[in-house]
Amino acid sequence: MNDLSFALPLSTTLLGPDDPPPFTIVNPTGQTPVVLVCDHASNAIPARLNQLGLGPADLARHIAWDIGAARVSQRLAERLDAPAVLCGYSRLVIDCNRPPGSPTSIAEVSDGTHIPGNKKIDDSMAETRVNSVFWPYHHAITRMLAQRWRHGHGRAPALIAIHSFTPVMGGFHRPWHLGVLWNRDPRLALPILEQGQADPELCVGDNQPYSGREVGFTMDTHGGAAGLPHVEIEIRQDLLADAAGCERWAARVGEILEVVLSDPALYAVRHY
Repeated sequence: MNDLSFALPLSTTLLGPDDPPPFTIVNPTGQTPVVLVCDHASNAIPARLNQLGLGPADLARHIAWDIGAARVSQRLAERLDAPAVLCGYSRLVIDCNRPPGSPTSIAEVSDGTHIPGNKKIDDSMAETRVNSVFWPYHHAITRMLAQRWRHGHGRAPALIAIHSFTPVMGGFHRPWHLGVLWNRDPRLALPILEQGQADPELCVGDNQPYSGREVGFTMDTHGGAAGLPHVEIEIRQDLLADAAGCERWAARVGEILEVVLSDPALYAVRHY
């Protein structure tokens, strides 16, 4: 495919009538003061972007989405009786867990794979992706948190992000089943770590395989800045390779979260 086709000017609206919405809300009437989010839930590409020049095999890989994360988020929303906001498009269109304009926001290369449709992106084209996908998703998170807060009888809502990670990166076999990513606020992270590490069958990483102190736009923007309790949970992707695996690990994570979220002192505004 000729790369020049991606340099054609786009209108201010990237999404066509047959494209999926920029976000989906699961269990919007959930009653607990918790909001789940999934930044990399989908591998969908707007039709106008012509699959970004990639084939189906690449779009099924981890470079396009967090495999299994959407299904786990949906099951947790049901189990915890909480709403979940799922991003509707691939991280290759725009990564909703990165600041707009950063080098990894619209990646030209991901894990060694060149993304033809992300070459020669000018400001107008980048802003079209931001306005069509990034901001609608983040505004949906803001609205859902506000709703939970208004109906929470004074309780500040907790924010939990669900991600998944590859079992091997750069030749290193990652041993962790789960990773707990956090920056300054320990209120969710430390109890989750304590619960997970008490299980001899689990290998749980503290800011592994990534650090919440380095990557965490969604958590920092919606959680840290507002003083809401927040955490990001990563699950290894080989454990989520099929529906049964997603169900199994949603149940294990759900058991841990039910214990941690039962603390009434959690639901308060605190800045660290």
